[in-house]
Amino acid sequence: MNRWISEDLTLLAETYSLTLTAGDGGRDSVEIGMAVVDGKVYVRSYRGVRSRWYQAARKHGHGQIQVAGVTHDVVLTAGDLTLPAGLDAAFRAKYGPVSDALIAVPEARAATIRIDPAPPRRLNEPPAS
Repeated sequence: MNRWISEDLTLLAETYSLTLTAGDGGRDSVEIGMAVVDGKVYVRSYRGVRSRWYQAARKHGHGQIQVAGVTHDVVLTAGDLTLPAGLDAAFRAKYGPVSDALIAVPEARAATIRIDPAPPRRLNEPPAS
């Protein structure tokens, strides 16, 4: 698994939201809040595992994020994640009372996705499926 560089982690931690697109582009994207814990980036769907973007992320396992005008190819890991102990606190610290839908609702916890930077691709290599 690739790791975020410190500049990217700072940007992600300080920016209110990112835009996530699952798959190879051209599909619907979602603007969503994120939390950074132990050098890893997490998002949650307050609508739970049935939300359309969560299902797309699970299906494709990769996509792109855009934050503050910077685009990254990413790997999306959903389901059976071991969540860090400080994740709820990180969402609460960043978003205050707005985070209650992401913290207090079991369906939202079940719809947690970890976002990791994708490994670099070689020229003419298609994205991972």
